[in-house]
Amino acid sequence: MSGPGFPPLFQGLATAGADPVAIACTEARRGCDAGLVTYDIGLDSLRAAIVFAPEVSLNEAMIMLPICGVGFQNALGALAPPEVSVHLEWQGDIRVNGASCGALTIAASTVDADAEPDWLVVGLTLPLWSDGAETGETPDRTTLADEGCSEVDPTDLLEAWVRHTLVWINRWDEEGVKPVHSEWTGLAHGMGETVSQSGKTGKFLGIDENFGLLLQQNDQTMIIPITDTLTEVP
Repeated sequence: MSGPGFPPLFQGLATAGADPVAIACTEARRGCDAGLVTYDIGLDSLRAAIVFAPEVSLNEAMIMLPICGVGFQNALGALAPPEVSVHLEWQGDIRVNGASCGALTIAASTVDADAEPDWLVVGLTLPLWSDGAETGETPDRTTLADEGCSEVDPTDLLEAWVRHTLVWINRWDEEGVKPVHSEWTGLAHGMGETVSQSGKTGKFLGIDENFGLLLQQNDQTMIIPITDTLTEVP
């Protein structure tokens, strides 16, 4: 059986049960080309990662997290039944019909916001089917199948995620941050609600031009930089 097909300059690598993010970070450290897509498509989950080689500072390159989020929303939105809603949390979590359903993560070769990273990896973890636990025990967590998406083929979804992400990378490259900012804001989960992030709790007002989280505490507004969403390199 052939693997998933990707646009030019993207190359697929099946990880045979291993963590795609860990494999992607390892390959990136070895100097692989940008566009490597590592993936593991199981019976109950889809895991994948994309390697990027940004030529901007880490603070600017972090836009790959919201870009990959918008790409995923566009991909699932095109394949799922029309009544299925997909929204995004600032730190990368994915919401399907309001419930948590997988997440995007981001790791980089550096944590210095002003430095240009050698590489950056965005990972995707998506539950496809329930593990058999009673859904009533975890009402805020769901799977694609539980939300009426059992007919969505995970290989098709992976291919679509990469394609739609590429579309948004090109828009960012040609038009700047504004269209990404506008699209992501329209998909944001929890806007206007009380959220906790980086040890701080307040009202989620939106994002600034660098995708920093605007958090209101009493009469003060603070900005949590998007670099706070970085995860430890596996």
